[in-house]
Amino acid sequence: MLVLLVWLLPVLEAVKVSPLIEQVSDHKDFKKLLRTRTNVLVLYTKTAASGDSHLKLLSDVAQTVKVMGRFKKKKKHITGLPDGTFHTEYNRPATFKSMVAFLKDPSGPPLWEENPEAKDVVHIETEKDFRKLLKKEERPILMMFYAPWCGVCKRMQPIFQQAATETKGKYVLAGMNVHPAEFDGLKQEYNVKGYPTFCYFEKGKFLHHYENYGATAKDIADWMRNPQPPQPKTPEVPWSESDSPVFHLTDESFDSFLEEHPAALIMFYAPWCGHCKKMKPEYDEAAEILNKGADSPGVLAAVDSTVHKSVGDRFKISGFPTLKYFEKGEDKFTLPQLRSKEKIIEFMHNPQAPPPPEQSWEDKPSSVSHLGSEDFREALKKKKHALVMFYAPWCPHCKSSVPHFTTAAELFKEDRKIVYAAVDCTKGQNHDLCKQEGVEGYPTFNYYNYGKFVEKYSGDRGVSATSRYTQKLPVYCLRLCR
Repeated sequence: MLVLLVWLLPVLEAVKVSPLIEQVSDHKDFKKLLRTRTNVLVLYTKTAASGDSHLKLLSDVAQTVKVMGRFKKKKKHITGLPDGTFHTEYNRPATFKSMVAFLKDPSGPPLWEENPEAKDVVHIETEKDFRKLLKKEERPILMMFYAPWCGVCKRMQPIFQQAATETKGKYVLAGMNVHPAEFDGLKQEYNVKGYPTFCYFEKGKFLHHYENYGATAKDIADWMRNPQPPQPKTPEVPWSESDSPVFHLTDESFDSFLEEHPAALIMFYAPWCGHCKKMKPEYDEAAEILNKGADSPGVLAAVDSTVHKSVGDRFKISGFPTLKYFEKGEDKFTLPQLRSKEKIIEFMHNPQAPPPPEQSWEDKPSSVSHLGSEDFREALKKKKHALVMFYAPWCPHCKSSVPHFTTAAELFKEDRKIVYAAVDCTKGQNHDLCKQEGVEGYPTFNYYNYGKFVEKYSGDRGVSATSRYTQKLPVYCLRLCR
């Protein structure tokens, strides 16, 4: 991103201006800058001296965004001018953090600490400030480690800030954005594996995690009065150990089962898979109905592919759930369309080959690099700019986004510093990778600089807005990839 802060006034020797701040002494020069620079931030001041108080702040900001300047007029305010046209007035706090965040994304949401209702939350910016708080604060502290893009964090913030106001003076409720890589050591120290993570401290010592993400402000206040460690969660009963009419197979029993059952539909699944969990009741009900009749057309079975890996490897299972129909031990069909009880029963009574599968995105020629857990990090480290689309093949929004993403990749295919990449989150070990990269919905677009996460590409992704949202991808990359 290129940002200028323009200063239009006669040169005054008494005024010390940072060399990073551009000085302009003529309106024509100023207009020329607007035509030739992508983004311009302008400070209007009544006199040269009246803007001096902002120079230190602007110099610090300029050090971060590289190029800035200043403009003289009758009143004082800061204005963003992307691509030479007026965009928006800067009406956020005159702080380094807020101004840099604004320059990164003028239309982006304000920082949490800018919310007046969050005034009673202690906002921590650095690890040094965090250590200082633990050392000096006598009151109990509840620290919310969060990431700005995290949906659960956004939902919890108003609740957390209300609790901070209600308990003000008795306890300290603090917030800290620890998503940047510089805080990896801190996250490891306090076992921050997802966002938000709440940590409770007394006299500088960490005691408990707080894990009630459905809490109200009163729930948090009540817990602070009597902080208790998280209660051990009741382990989920494995599907194979539940009262299920489905036959549950292992690596050892798989072949002998097919010898005994000439017609079998087998579901390869993973316990963590959301779509598998959603399908289990339908599959169980279908199995119960099919098992009742003496003239049953076949049986339903399942294999936990995270435990019994040999069978999954043999049949090249790469996503979950995968349904395969076996006839006299032979793998006849893979059936991605079977998801409901009715469809499963209908198929078993009349097993037919499914319609030919749609060609996968990876198999279509394009300028998009398709990455997985095995090559993701290494590939991104080599590129100055990378825009990554995390997707699921079944996702309607993803399907709508693919043509726009592919078109954008084509525009930048000659630039070796830029890559448009895609990760299928349903494939193999990519599920863990997507989780690590903060993917909570599809599609998710992340921008990286030499492999380091910088920001999410955000916008309205409703059905009516999907096309408009993804059509802006080339412009987004033009803005960042400079």
